[in-house]
Amino acid sequence: MTLNMAGGRRSRSAGNLTLPIYLDYHATTPVDRRVLEEMLPYLTDKFGNAASRSHCFGWAAGDAVESAREQVAKLIGASSEEVVFTSGATESDNLAIKGVAEGCRHKGNHIITAATEHKAVLDTGKRLERQGCRVTCLPVGPDGLIDLEKLGRAITSETVLVTIMAANNETGVLQPIGAIGGLCREHGVLFHTDAAQAAGKIRLDVERQNLDLVSISAHKMYGPKGVGALYVRQGMELAPVLDGGGHERGMRSGTLNVPGIVGLGTACRISQDELVEESERTAKLRDRLREKLAARFEDIRVNGSVDERLPGNLNVSFPGIDGEELMTAIDDIAVSSGAACTSAHAEPSYVLKALGIPDDLAQSSIRFGIGRFTTEEEIDYAAGRVIEAVEQLRELSHMA
Repeated sequence: MTLNMAGGRRSRSAGNLTLPIYLDYHATTPVDRRVLEEMLPYLTDKFGNAASRSHCFGWAAGDAVESAREQVAKLIGASSEEVVFTSGATESDNLAIKGVAEGCRHKGNHIITAATEHKAVLDTGKRLERQGCRVTCLPVGPDGLIDLEKLGRAITSETVLVTIMAANNETGVLQPIGAIGGLCREHGVLFHTDAAQAAGKIRLDVERQNLDLVSISAHKMYGPKGVGALYVRQGMELAPVLDGGGHERGMRSGTLNVPGIVGLGTACRISQDELVEESERTAKLRDRLREKLAARFEDIRVNGSVDERLPGNLNVSFPGIDGEELMTAIDDIAVSSGAACTSAHAEPSYVLKALGIPDDLAQSSIRFGIGRFTTEEEIDYAAGRVIEAVEQLRELSHMA
């Protein structure tokens, strides 16, 4: 029996399985050992500052950063000169939205987003509203998808930016970003997508999908925490959020996190190489879990589009069950009742409420995140534990 790093909980075995089992890959992912191996030299021997251009330590760091920039760009079909490194998707979202709002102020002050966006987008929009911008928050349908006709009608001569995420962090719903990008291009409006959950899991192509700004996070794709990137189409007017030093072509000042950037680049390369195979495998595991749960409980509800969703996502509600109680009952399985950034709140998920899901059903939801290192045996064990726990909780409820 060994000590697991997560909360000091001791791991234990169940047959060939080691518990607890991790099924919360949307919250974060473990660093792939191949990524770690590439990072380690830049924490020790190759520790130079990438901005130091007068000696070999700085040159080595600078070369590593540019190599990673190319790897990130290749994942999304961009040019390396269009990649700006940040501390993660939250900063990338802030830079994209605030940068356009300020840089394009002479063109207009209207921004369009959707009700199911990440808080990094919604809260940024609220701040800009207090500063005089006008923000339209589009509703979504029961499937979690926006209505393209409503989007088209919302665009005005004052609209400077549309920001719609590629994949939702709770439901895994995939928005039609190619169609959205085409619509924005027709109207001469910039299009930003938060692709933190999508990058490395589905194909992204900034040219084919008419993307002007794309936010990426390393720790959602088996890289380290605290590093991300923003794709900025060449020729755009983007005002910086951070000043000082003029790093990243003046768009993001600050000493570069070289080991983290190397890790992000490597994570992008691996994800691109293995995307098709990994997506097919995780989708099969997701479907296996869903089928096992549905075979026992006819009343469970899959939240969001069944077809247009990330391959490793299953967000499901168990009527009559409190999600928090269910998670307590299956404490050897790491799952979530919502986004990691908002799960501390007892209120029903605002994302699920935006889909028109009643509060009681929203509070009975569990998000299963299946990833690179999930096994079939883990899925079968998780399904069995969930079924057992739901049955026990419903029995207790009837007895009360």
